[in-house]
Amino acid sequence: MSHYLNKFIPAASAFSLLLAWPGLANAEDYYRKTLGYRVEPETDPPSYVRNLSRTQFEQFRDVEWLDVGLEHRTRYEYRENDLRPTPTGNNSSTSTDFRPDPDNLWLLRTRAYLGVHDILDPLRFAVEFQDSRSYNGLYERNVSDVNEFELIQGYAELYFKNLLGHNRPLSVRAGRQHLELLDRRLIGNNQFRNTTNNFEGFRVRFGKKQNDWDLDTFAFQPIERLKYEFDRADEDTWIYGGVLSLKQWSDYVTIQPYFIGRKQNGDPANPVAANRKPDLDIYAPGLRVYGLFGDSGLDFDADINKQFGRSGSLSSNKKQDLRQHDALAYSLELGYTFDHDWKPRASLYYGYGTGDKNPADNKLERFDPFFGFNQPWSRNDYFSWDNIITPKARVEFTPYKDVRVDAGYNAFWLQSETDAWNRANLRDRSGESGSFLGHEFDIRMRHKLNPYVDWSLSYARFEPGNFTRSFNDSVDGPFTDQAGNFFYFEVSLNAFGDGKPTYK
Repeated sequence: MSHYLNKFIPAASAFSLLLAWPGLANAEDYYRKTLGYRVEPETDPPSYVRNLSRTQFEQFRDVEWLDVGLEHRTRYEYRENDLRPTPTGNNSSTSTDFRPDPDNLWLLRTRAYLGVHDILDPLRFAVEFQDSRSYNGLYERNVSDVNEFELIQGYAELYFKNLLGHNRPLSVRAGRQHLELLDRRLIGNNQFRNTTNNFEGFRVRFGKKQNDWDLDTFAFQPIERLKYEFDRADEDTWIYGGVLSLKQWSDYVTIQPYFIGRKQNGDPANPVAANRKPDLDIYAPGLRVYGLFGDSGLDFDADINKQFGRSGSLSSNKKQDLRQHDALAYSLELGYTFDHDWKPRASLYYGYGTGDKNPADNKLERFDPFFGFNQPWSRNDYFSWDNIITPKARVEFTPYKDVRVDAGYNAFWLQSETDAWNRANLRDRSGESGSFLGHEFDIRMRHKLNPYVDWSLSYARFEPGNFTRSFNDSVDGPFTDQAGNFFYFEVSLNAFGDGKPTYK
């Protein structure tokens, strides 16, 4: 084995010299965060995790090889005229597609993390547990809210610190993991939601985010969340790809060409209707760029993705029709930060994702949002990156230390009038209902009370458009022509504080 390693390591080092720009393989940090609204990926390890040496426990100040995390979040939600579909309600004798009655829901989420690094290098490992529960809801519990005592990460890692050059590592992870890539619109773990997107498989990273370049590759099976049982991998589906991040000019621009693929072996004849699924083979190359326009105060974040391949559609006779997949989506945000003590930032955004034009032809044009994070689209969680056209205006500011406020206005249209609004499960195949879905106003305030406690509250109001109102006669009583209201109050407790030592 050592004979092969001795050959491999010099070859890998030579490979790194071909990829790295001259003189840049050093410890300098090239990573710059985006200023785009809610599209900065979650850190790795997660943001609630602290190195044990940087906690309030002075006796562990030399234990730099152990990362720990323990967090609890409680959120109260009030929703009125909720357009998200639901199964049969707990307090209803019949099934319903919507949630028209006001709902008062308590969501509880507890996470714990343990990660070991450096001391056993190149071997590292991490485990993370999460317990997600809901109480007092009027409607049936679902896997977006409930996933009791679950392993959301459990992986081993081989980490070679300088294999690709000084401070330029190669890491290989295997096991259960969650991750966020790019602007989180295609791969996200959904921090706002009470449960987490995660996967089983492999992740290989060339370099790290602080380097002037890194390449993040992966091949995963998505995890099927089960409310009260141990989750399992979807063995019929693989999601794979890679993101190359070029950060040599990161003070001005970070460039991220990427590719994501999705392969699903369908089962259209499964005797259990809920387990039937079509074949999918989708390829999705894209390009994301973000950065600053010099020192002008202007910033930008743009992403474009083209999808092609084959998508199956199920029919009532337990067969499927394979159609050509041909979809496009793009996203652009422009912001400006004013020179003021409150650090106000105003931004304009435009998002576009194609929908299917004709369900009877041999082409499917509906964009596949994969496993994206929906909060950047709508505080109500009504929309994802498919069959959508949406402009948005937003303002963010910090009126006091540790207090952050943001407010925004969105409008939403269907890109294809004959395709569905998937998040609400509404569709008019004739296209006669028009395309305007509605508009939404939201406001949010967040406050860091002390190193251990954060709290926030938010309100969002959705006013339905002509498309949404047209379905009012198809539900029990007036509903889809009524405005939706969503309010939440949330408190997060971190057992290890904010990572700043309390001792001297």
